Amino acid sequence: MTSSVSREAYAAAAENLSAYAADTPPATIATTGDEILAAADLLRREPRLRRALADSSRAADDRAGLLGAVFAGKVGDDALGLLTALVRGRWSAPSELLDAAERLGVDALMVSADRAGKLGDVEDELFRFGQVASGNPALASALSDSTADVARRATLAEELLAGKADPVTVRLVALALRGFGGRGFDSSLGRLVELAAQRRDLEVAYVTTAVALTDDEEARLAAKLGALYGRQISLKVDVDPSVIGGVKVRVGADLYDGTIARRLGEARQALVG
Repeated sequence: MTSSVSREAYAAAAENLSAYAADTPPATIATTGDEILAAADLLRREPRLRRALADSSRAADDRAGLLGAVFAGKVGDDALGLLTALVRGRWSAPSELLDAAERLGVDALMVSADRAGKLGDVEDELFRFGQVASGNPALASALSDSTADVARRATLAEELLAGKADPVTVRLVALALRGFGGRGFDSSLGRLVELAAQRRDLEVAYVTTAVALTDDEEARLAAKLGALYGRQISLKVDVDPSVIGGVKVRVGADLYDGTIARRLGEARQALVG
């Protein structure tokens, strides 16, 4: 959602989600999130429907009526009400309506995990699954293969996560496999990690080291980064022996690379020059 018009439309729907979730059990919110994501998946597959629902030349009531005709009986009343709030908004492009529907489903799932006190676990599980996948070339290839059936890839992920992850994590991994917001699998997982942290009012710092940090080292690094950025930090640590020593930290677009591998690379370039 890049335009101000689309952001305003999403903000109104997000307010409806907050009001709905305030007195709704987490499991019910999760079911609603699943239904919204199912509706978003249909919008992805049906561009004509997507265009019709985002067409600002049509009256809001007409767009809402079309939505109801398509989804009545296919999703619950709560999901339909939240989707109707989206469709009544103004959208700069049909693709932005699709992005908003996916985001609304994700937000509902994350609200359900937050209400259940498990959002921090979901955040960590998404990150760790990405690390496991990237560390196994065969698995990474199987999960990222956009030519393979999404349902089969989702089944593979579910089997890997069975009994090891929260149900919300499994649902979000399945969304990442479809391409959250049009991104690739790795990028989708990263964005979902950041949204989970954002909902907990945290900034994500991706840390790469040659050896695992101790708890004290992680606490000191998080404190320093928190002081620098003015907010609490969620560290995501990746152990990569190839960096040899030192630490690399990425926060948003900021990169701090103090690894020995980087310094060796600079020395090599200087010698070549």
